[in-house]
Amino acid sequence: MAENEASIEGNAPTTGELVAEQPQTQKHKLERKWTFWFDNQSKQGAAWGTSLRKVYSFDTVEEFWCLYEQVFKPSKLPGNADFHLFKDGIEPKWEDPVCASGGKWSVTSSRKDNLDTMWLETMMALIGEQFDEADEICGVVASVRQRQDKLALWTKAAANEAAQVLFLPLSV
Repeated sequence: MAENEASIEGNAPTTGELVAEQPQTQKHKLERKWTFWFDNQSKQGAAWGTSLRKVYSFDTVEEFWCLYEQVFKPSKLPGNADFHLFKDGIEPKWEDPVCASGGKWSVTSSRKDNLDTMWLETMMALIGEQFDEADEICGVVASVRQRQDKLALWTKAAANEAAQVLFLPLSV
């Protein structure tokens, strides 16, 4: 028998002993952990934030795509609902200490497919750390409304003009 040929005699498993060996897939870790939040403000008279719910936190590329493909497309949301993607540990509320002095850049769209595209591309830029001033960003919100949908990038220091100017193209 040649050197690189394997012998299966004596080592072959018997019926019932076959075990499928699954290769361990390596997860692609992100720089930081992110959290999806959901808010449905459809109840009239309810205080803002009472329906805000933490949905899922993730820190790998694979978890992100699984979540996005299965659930997180704004065009599938009911009216007056918001999806949020924020850095883990930051709540999507202006009352959160990290957001308290912050601001936001917003862009509107009257077409649902535009919102889905803007949402996906902004999320990929965030989790991929593609913004020059990534530490200044808290997260992004996709808001579905009857007349116009909105995407808003929340920043932590509205007074930091140098960082704010870097986000200007998003609002055009």
